[in-house]
Amino acid sequence: MAVPLEQAPAVERARSAAARESWAEAYALLREADRHPTRALTAEDLDVLSDAAWWSGHVDESVAARLRTHAAYVAAHDHRGAGLAAWWLHYEYAALGRPAAAAGWLHRARHHLEGLPACPEHCFLAWTDAEEATARGDHAAALAATGRMTRLALRAESPDLLALARQATAAALLAQGRRTEALAHLDDAMCAVTAGELSGTFTGFLYCLAITQCMESADFARAVEWTNAAMEWCAPPWTGRRDEGTPPLGVTPSGDNPFRGVCRAHRVEVLDLLGAWALAEAEARQACREVPVDCLEAAAAAYYAAGDVQRRQGRLEEAAVSYAHAHALGRIPQPGLALLRLAQGRAEAAVAGVGLALACQSDPRHDLLGRARLLAARTEVALAVRDVPGAAGAAAELEVLAGDVPLLRAMADTARGAVALAEARPEPALRLLRRALAGWLELRVPYEAAQVRMLLAAADRTVGDEEAARLELGAARAVFERLGAAPDTRRAAALLTRGTRRRLPGGLTAREAEVLRLVASGGTNRDIARALVISEHTVARHLNNIFAKLGVGSRAAATAYAYAHDLT
Repeated sequence: MAVPLEQAPAVERARSAAARESWAEAYALLREADRHPTRALTAEDLDVLSDAAWWSGHVDESVAARLRTHAAYVAAHDHRGAGLAAWWLHYEYAALGRPAAAAGWLHRARHHLEGLPACPEHCFLAWTDAEEATARGDHAAALAATGRMTRLALRAESPDLLALARQATAAALLAQGRRTEALAHLDDAMCAVTAGELSGTFTGFLYCLAITQCMESADFARAVEWTNAAMEWCAPPWTGRRDEGTPPLGVTPSGDNPFRGVCRAHRVEVLDLLGAWALAEAEARQACREVPVDCLEAAAAAYYAAGDVQRRQGRLEEAAVSYAHAHALGRIPQPGLALLRLAQGRAEAAVAGVGLALACQSDPRHDLLGRARLLAARTEVALAVRDVPGAAGAAAELEVLAGDVPLLRAMADTARGAVALAEARPEPALRLLRRALAGWLELRVPYEAAQVRMLLAAADRTVGDEEAARLELGAARAVFERLGAAPDTRRAAALLTRGTRRRLPGGLTAREAEVLRLVASGGTNRDIARALVISEHTVARHLNNIFAKLGVGSRAAATAYAYAHDLT
C-alpha cells in the first residue's frame, strides 16, 4: 500500500517538491532533514538543497551546499556529477565577484570531465569555451564551441541545453556582426522559453541573457516583447485556486523567483525609453530590493536608469545620488553623469567624462547601444561647448555604427542633423531631423522624438518657416509636460513665447519701436525721455536711427509709417 505523500519522509517530499519546482517547500524540508538527519543526505539531495537555497534567496547556503555536493560526488567516484557541481561553483563564484575561486573550480570541472565520453555536462564547458573565445575575439573558436553545445544537447534530447546552445550561438554570431543569423537563433531559443518548455532555471537564464543581448544590440522591439514576457513569468506564483484559472506557461508553481529583480531591472530600461518614467523609477526602486547578491550589476543598471529619469526631470541632486549608487555597484555611470554635469553648467567635466568613457570602452562592438549612447552624448556636449568639429566626428562614428538598426539609425540621424544645424546647413539638417523624428515615432520613444522636434523648430526658423517651428515646439512641449521633463518644458515654452513676438518692420529694435510709438502719439523728445526714463540725447540718437532705417526725414513721415504698419 502506497504511503500518502504528506506522510512520506521529509527527503522524499522534498524531492517531489523539487520536481514540481516548488523550491521554498523543498528548501524547508531539506534544511530540516539536514539539521536533524535520520540518514545523511545523498549527493543528489545536496544538489537539490543547493538549487532550492538559491531559489529561496539564500545564496551563501547554496554555495555551501554545492561544495558538499561536489565532495559527495567525488567520494562516490561520480566524475560527471562532480564535474557539473564544480562548473556550477565556478559560475556562482564568478557571479559573487570571486574570480580566483571561479577559475579554480572551472579547472576542477575540466579535470573531472576530461577523458569522459561525450555527455550533457560537457555542454556547460563548451558554453564557457564559447564565451572565453568571444571575449578574446576568436570568432571561429566561439562558433566551434557553440556547435559542440548543439550536438551535445541534441544527443541528450535536452530542451534546456538546446535552447542555451541556440542563445550561445546567437551571442557568437552577434560578436561577428552577423545580426540576421544571430537573431534567428535567438528567436528559436526564445520560442522554447515563452512556450514554457524549459525548467525554471533555464527559463530565467535565457530571459536575462536574451534581453541583455537585445538591449546591447539595440533591438528594441524584441527587448520590449521579451521584457513583458519575463515579467509575466516572474509574477507572484499561481496558487492553484479554481477561480484563478490556469497558470501561465512557464510560471514557477510556488516559492519566490530570484530572477524577478533582474528581469525588473531590464524592464526599467525599456520603460525609460518608452517614456513611462514614473513607473520606471518605481520599478527601479523595487528591483534594487529584489536583486540577489550575485546579480548586483542589475541593481546598478536600475540605479543608473533612475538617475537618467531624475536628470531629465530636473531633479539634479537626486540624479547625482542615483549615479553614485550605480558607480558604487560597479557601473560607470556614463553618459548620464556627463549630461548631468552639462545641465549643472560644468561643461569641462561633461567633456572629460564622456571622452574618458569612450576611451575606456574595451570592445565597442560588444555593446552597440552603449557605444551609440556615448557618441550621441559626445555630440551633444561638444555642440554645447561650440566644438562643432568634435561633434561632427562623434556623429560620423555613430553613423557608421548605426547600419540599418532602427534605434541606432534614429540616434545617428539626430546627431548628424544637430551638427548640420550648427554648421548653418538648414536644408540637410531638416532632411536628417525629419527622418530621425519618423524613426523615434515608429519606435514609440517619446522623449527623444520631442528633442528632435526642438531641433526641427530651430531649423524651421532658420529658413523662415515660423508656423512649422511653432507646431514642432507645441508638440514637443506637450510631450515634455506629460513626461515631467521640467527643464525641457520651460525651454520649449520660452521658444514659443519668443516666436509670438511680432517681427518689427524696417529692422526696428523693440526700443526703437517704443520711441516711434510715442512720437506718433505727439510726444516731444523731453516727453519720450521722461516716459522711457532715458536721456533726451538717447532719444535723439534713437530717432536718427529710426529715420535712417525707415528712409524718412521728419517726425510727420515717421508717424505716417507707424500708422501704416500698425505700430501705434
